[in-house]
Amino acid sequence: MSFFRILFLLFLTIPLIEIYLLIQVGEVIGALSTVFLVVATAVLGVWLLRWQGLMTMTKVQTTLARGELPALPMIEGVTLLIAGALLLTPGFFTDAIGFTLLVPPLRQKLAQALLRQGMFSAGAGFSQGGFYQHESRQSGEGHSGPRVIDGECEHRDEK
Repeated sequence: MSFFRILFLLFLTIPLIEIYLLIQVGEVIGALSTVFLVVATAVLGVWLLRWQGLMTMTKVQTTLARGELPALPMIEGVTLLIAGALLLTPGFFTDAIGFTLLVPPLRQKLAQALLRQGMFSAGAGFSQGGFYQHESRQSGEGHSGPRVIDGECEHRDEK
């Protein structure tokens, strides 16, 4: 199934699920309480998102300070971005998914699974559907793969 078909199905089914849940909860606790609960979950979600985002930014800075690529913290940042969008969307279903993405151990497992699947790999640049990194090797090390050749360039006008 193509990505756009999946996206289309999500855009159809998620609002239907949200409407159903809002009606069911509204019947049990009342309309005004339901609206208050939806707003309260959004406010709580934004507060938790801010706190988790700051912690993730600290992880990125710590990893960079060690001279390593912050692949996992960066993917966690993307999942936090998705969590924020889901938490700001009114409804209980999207809030449940958004709050699930705010749980650090679950978010880290998801980031590791995405790295293992090859959807993202540490580094800079883009490949089909993900990121990639070129490894530089010195010619004297005996490793196969891309080699880096240092040099200088001088631009000359053709006059």
